[in-house]
Amino acid sequence: MDHAERRARLRDEHRPQAVAERLAEQRRPSYLGDAVLGAIDGCVTTFAVVAGVVGADLPRAAALILGFANLVADGFSMAVSNQERAKSDLEHRERARRIEHMHIEQVPDGEREEVRQILSAKGFEGELLDRAVTVVTSDRERWVDFMLTEELGLALHGPSPWRTGVVTFLAFCVVGMVPLLPFVLTPAADGRATFAISAGLTAAAFFAVGTLKGRLLERPALRAGLRTLLVGSAAAALAYAVGALLRDLATVA
Repeated sequence: MDHAERRARLRDEHRPQAVAERLAEQRRPSYLGDAVLGAIDGCVTTFAVVAGVVGADLPRAAALILGFANLVADGFSMAVSNQERAKSDLEHRERARRIEHMHIEQVPDGEREEVRQILSAKGFEGELLDRAVTVVTSDRERWVDFMLTEELGLALHGPSPWRTGVVTFLAFCVVGMVPLLPFVLTPAADGRATFAISAGLTAAAFFAVGTLKGRLLERPALRAGLRTLLVGSAAAALAYAVGALLRDLATVA
């Protein structure tokens, strides 16, 4: 895309209707972070189990049993934890809203002065500052929203806690299933060969998740993919090393 095309695209994106649609879209909570977190953690932890089992030279059945047990239990635990985190954020925002309503009810002049100083710090002054303060404080809900965002730094809209949990669990299970697929689909294959296939698929999943995250966030996709692959590989290597160490210790004992 050349310079002229980029300028034309920017102009189209800043037409009144396009701006209104984009602002409306931005108010909707994003679950991308929950999906990426669940996908990466699911793939890392499941493959870590597989690597530990292979490193300890345990039967392939152990990889399946421990892998699926980890997939369901860890996925559920992570989903619940993420749901509770979203719920805590929601409750914190609601509590802050109640407090601001109380402050406006009991000390309106003090709250109005807070609005004045916030707007003044943004460059409003004189008659324009007086008008801006009047506009903000003329509607109770607008006033409270202003205090939440400008004074407390809170977002007005957050993700649904139950959707956060569901997205996290699904991403965890779907991507976390990847390291186990070779053990399910090739039951007669050699254990080491199956592990090699599992490692290759897992590496591809790490890279794909990282690349997708980079594209959605408009950041270098290759760098994001390689970074995710590096983190996942490090976790798998540690799990394999621990499994091998415990196998050697058990042999000595």
